[in-house]
Amino acid sequence: MSPAIRLGPLVFPAELAVLAAAAAIGLLAARLLDRPARDRPGADAAGVLWRALIAGLVAARLGFVWQYRDLFAQDPLSILDVRDGGWAGMTGLAIGWIYAVVAMLRRGARRPAVLGALALASVAWLAGGRMLAPEGQAQPALAALTLQDLTGAPAGLAAFQGKPVVVNLWASWCPPCRREMPAFAQAQASRPDVHFVFLNQGEASPEILQYLRQHAPGLRNLLRDPASEASRKFSNRGLPATLFLDAGGRLVDLRVGELSAATLAQRLDALGGAGRQPIPAKASTAPANK
Repeated sequence: MSPAIRLGPLVFPAELAVLAAAAAIGLLAARLLDRPARDRPGADAAGVLWRALIAGLVAARLGFVWQYRDLFAQDPLSILDVRDGGWAGMTGLAIGWIYAVVAMLRRGARRPAVLGALALASVAWLAGGRMLAPEGQAQPALAALTLQDLTGAPAGLAAFQGKPVVVNLWASWCPPCRREMPAFAQAQASRPDVHFVFLNQGEASPEILQYLRQHAPGLRNLLRDPASEASRKFSNRGLPATLFLDAGGRLVDLRVGELSAATLAQRLDALGGAGRQPIPAKASTAPANK
């Protein structure tokens, strides 16, 4: 299953589509199961499910923010910027269930409708997440890419072995790519246990070098993908996109869209790696030799 869905010029993470589909399944089930009881007093099952969904989403975001509160403390308004994809999914699922059960008991909603619809929505969301999970397919696809270094010499990702690897697909014309670059620069400086590779999509070396001199002079491991093969194969041409590979070269996570310092830290924690160091709360793009 593709990690990104393209609708005209817009590209959405597939996780968003899975959540929307799960919610639609649950709401449809609530209306169908609640139909025989429409003429009875009590709360509407679909209404309970809607409120449970909202409660779950809020709890999932707050759970993530609490987990990475030191990073969010530097920029509290970033808590509201949910474009970074930072959610504590299981926390949200648990709170959604608790809200639904309490509301069902207090408001007199029909139990089979509420519980059946919520169970279907939960199963759909969990199953969709498993379908999106990478299964190591990145290794041959990445090896087949035709890459160059910034001098134009042939290059490849085979040089980055023995450690987990984070491959960031970016372009200088992409605003989200520019916004997330400071977090990646600081992660590269503070995580020697992980290889960070910045794989530019489709731009010429002079453009890349000009951007780096002005905005990210300290970055290392910069490569070019002249034909934008990587974004075409892995993110449906959506940028930015970030691939997370374990030390064996297997793709374990793929994020299409902007990453904040907190969501990058979350994925690095999941990626693991011996001797890792925490990412400082304040990101910087200062050159490493200053």
